[in-house]
Amino acid sequence: MVSKLHMRKLPFTILAGVVLFVAVVVGLLLVKARAPRQHLVEPTQSKADYRIKEVHLQEETREGERWQLDAEYGEIFEEQGKTVMKKVVVRVEEPERTWTVRGDEGDLFQASKDVQLRGNVVLETSDGLRLETSRLNWTAAEKRAWTDQPVTIHRSGVVVQGQGFESRVAEEATTIKGRVRAVVTRASGPARGKNP
Repeated sequence: MVSKLHMRKLPFTILAGVVLFVAVVVGLLLVKARAPRQHLVEPTQSKADYRIKEVHLQEETREGERWQLDAEYGEIFEEQGKTVMKKVVVRVEEPERTWTVRGDEGDLFQASKDVQLRGNVVLETSDGLRLETSRLNWTAAEKRAWTDQPVTIHRSGVVVQGQGFESRVAEEATTIKGRVRAVVTRASGPARGKNP
């Protein structure tokens, strides 16, 4: 029997924000890539239509959020309708918190705006949430973040592990799937200094 742990009001809207920012950034990359081509210094063996090295984009929204995306490079495959980025790091500063998501690579499917991050995906927030998995998907039409891979969530002395999870942003609820294991550690009192 599959057990489920239903956790409400975890800040997984942050996760949705990351994916939306990645989608916007990749859209900007596509626009920049269609500008007149510059001479490439080194030949590539990729079959991408365009390749952009050392991606660095940043923006500030009207709501006071700042975000920055860095990647070693991005490749645009027009026929497949997707953009691939390697070593992706997205940093977002909101009025209440900051957060960072990292992944070895990410794909944006241009028609649907669906996103997939793969390889050592880690999401961390300034209020103490850390999510780790090997693959994370965003289905834009449903505003749904999900994975069928093992997931580990750390927060406030609680570590929860499961085989996959799903977060529906509109409902502000997350379900950890499969055989769920939770470990709660007792707080050791006020901090006496910084941890190494």
